[in-house]
Amino acid sequence: MIEGYTTIKEIAEQWGITPRRVQVLCNNGKIPGAVKFGRDWAVPRNTEKPEDGRATTGEYKNWRNK
Repeated sequence: MIEGYTTIKEIAEQWGITPRRVQVLCNNGKIPGAVKFGRDWAVPRNTEKPEDGRATTGEYKNWRNK
């Protein structure tokens, strides 16, 4: 691995989320400094977990039935 960078798997374990979620965050540009080489991502070791912007309040649950 590149000096100062780590793998998606290690970051996922550190942040307590799935590796696929980390890939999505990298693809969407939510992780600053993440670099793609080939099919793999390199994430800076000192990067903090970005805020999750998904709705989790349940406010939109069954919105079509209203």
